Amino acid sequence: MANQRAAEQESLGAAMNRTELFFERNSRMITYVVAALIVVAALAFGYRSLVRAPRAEKAVEMMAQAQQRFEAQTPDFELALRGDANGAGFLDVVEQYGSTPAGNLAKHYAGICCLRLGDLEEAARYLAMYSPVKGLPGEIVNAQNYGLRGDVAVEQGDYAAAVKFYTRAADASDNSLTAPMYLRKAGMAAQAQGDGAAAAAFYQRIIDDYPAAFDAREAEKLMGTVRN
Repeated sequence: MANQRAAEQESLGAAMNRTELFFERNSRMITYVVAALIVVAALAFGYRSLVRAPRAEKAVEMMAQAQQRFEAQTPDFELALRGDANGAGFLDVVEQYGSTPAGNLAKHYAGICCLRLGDLEEAARYLAMYSPVKGLPGEIVNAQNYGLRGDVAVEQGDYAAAVKFYTRAADASDNSLTAPMYLRKAGMAAQAQGDGAAAAAFYQRIIDDYPAAFDAREAEKLMGTVRN
């Protein structure tokens, strides 16, 4: 049983690494498109006043400074999180402009930085502060947020919470790229929890709803481990 549990944890770790790689490759596109959309939306729907419009714009400027550190070839997550005299960090954006759309996104990225720095409690706290947004590509960030909260729960050994967050992640962005990835992780978390029936249901959903996805092949393999 101990060896089986260790193998399941190792598999979950590999799944989390693949998720991080996907978002590392696409995070710049996601972040800047979302930032552009939220600024446009802010200006169009109620941020036209002399106070709110400049605040939203300043928040995006500060967000870009932190994002440069986050996206560097050799990322400095501590610097991206806290900033320095040469540029703001995500926490600066949260503290000064947390009520703006960019400030909301900064909470999400502050959580990512804390997770990369190994501070699970702070990662969970900031990720939970993020408020989901409507429309594309916001729903992709919403899904990533739930998925990362699932990753934190796995690291903390709370597989029930992990299943809940991974399920939300799959539902938040129902597409053939990210949804099966999160469903697979939900199944693996359920399996680590000892709930084989729930795990099989997640794997079967991938096979039925996303048969062409890479994770469908993985789900077929994992289904065999549930039956055994």
